[in-house]
Amino acid sequence: MSQQGPILLVSSGETSSLARVLSNTKLFPVLATGWSDAAHAVAGLQPAAMLVSGEPGPQLAALAAQVAELRPYTPLIVIDPSVELPPNALPLGLPDGSVERLGARLRASLRVRSLHATVLRRLAGDPAAQTALQLTDPLAEATVLLIGRGRAYAALSVALGERTGVVGALSIEAAARHLNTRDLDGIVLTEGFSPRVVDAFLTVLAEDSRFRNFPVVVTVDGAVPAFDLPNLESITGDPSCVASNALPLIRQHAFEARLSRTLKSIDAGGLLDPRSGLLTCEAFHRELAGAVAQMQSNGGGLSVARFCLGTGHHRAQRDAALIVSRLMRRMDFGAVQEDGSIVVALPETDLRNAHMVARRLASVIKHTINAKRDARTAPEIAVATLLASDSAQSMMARLSEARRVAS
Repeated sequence: MSQQGPILLVSSGETSSLARVLSNTKLFPVLATGWSDAAHAVAGLQPAAMLVSGEPGPQLAALAAQVAELRPYTPLIVIDPSVELPPNALPLGLPDGSVERLGARLRASLRVRSLHATVLRRLAGDPAAQTALQLTDPLAEATVLLIGRGRAYAALSVALGERTGVVGALSIEAAARHLNTRDLDGIVLTEGFSPRVVDAFLTVLAEDSRFRNFPVVVTVDGAVPAFDLPNLESITGDPSCVASNALPLIRQHAFEARLSRTLKSIDAGGLLDPRSGLLTCEAFHRELAGAVAQMQSNGGGLSVARFCLGTGHHRAQRDAALIVSRLMRRMDFGAVQEDGSIVVALPETDLRNAHMVARRLASVIKHTINAKRDARTAPEIAVATLLASDSAQSMMARLSEARRVAS
């Protein structure tokens, strides 16, 4: 597999064995350099990916910062790291006989680079594009599924929760439910399960195409990452070290998810909000006005449901919007309003059925974003249906007045 720019191998020792491994993966060209020339090589060669082999030098932090400035995204992979890694350095444990893991990890990372290049090209090719790529740290909007029991679970929950959203699961069954309902950016599997259970869980992930490139970090000693999961990593140590070395993998997936949403927004002509996957406010109101006119002309039902989590729950509001965008019917359309509430239009739906749909969505939101069933983040719902004399504005005005608390 060739790509624009070489793969740059940085090491302070012998690299011939690793170069042979890379040649077997059919990824080329590969250029080797030492730490003293690494910064100059990055500036001059504009590599497509970087590998750091052997004991990372003291220049790793500066090199990682230099690589982070490159566009498009340039993966930096540190093989068998023994130190806490910079935010954009991906760990790769490479035990004997796991040549395939190196090739799979590189290909998975290069796919993110290709997606970033595609988004940048599409945005540059359309100066009037209504979509812009967010420049904030993707980790700020990432959500991690933490699975396990015992002391390590509590400590990791704190270590991960300082940087990302965390969804906890004390059983594999609960984890499976979250995987099916949440937009997640990584899994951290800690102690509390037998090797057979861990093996079965990883096997299921490897066989499901949705999670093939998912970051999965196993913190239990002896768990050999011998599964068809390119971003599977075994990281042991204290919780802060585990979190620090797991977060770069999670950040990369969150960045990939952001790029996918941005590309969908570009394809939709800027009508979709890349943060939520729903329509922009302007597009929603135009679509609602058209739906009202069509229903009044041709007949049929139209209802609008509003979900509000109140102020101060920004992450919960974002998660709820992603849940609604995934679960609503193909004929439905929605948007996140300026006050953070989510409004969904339900064509061909009368008031009774609209209440039923709204309750179901509210129930999923409540039980998914808040495992403790905290009433303060239970979504407040209101529903309005189209009347003969209604306009889009009057429907929205009536919706803002009517409040119904989900039971």
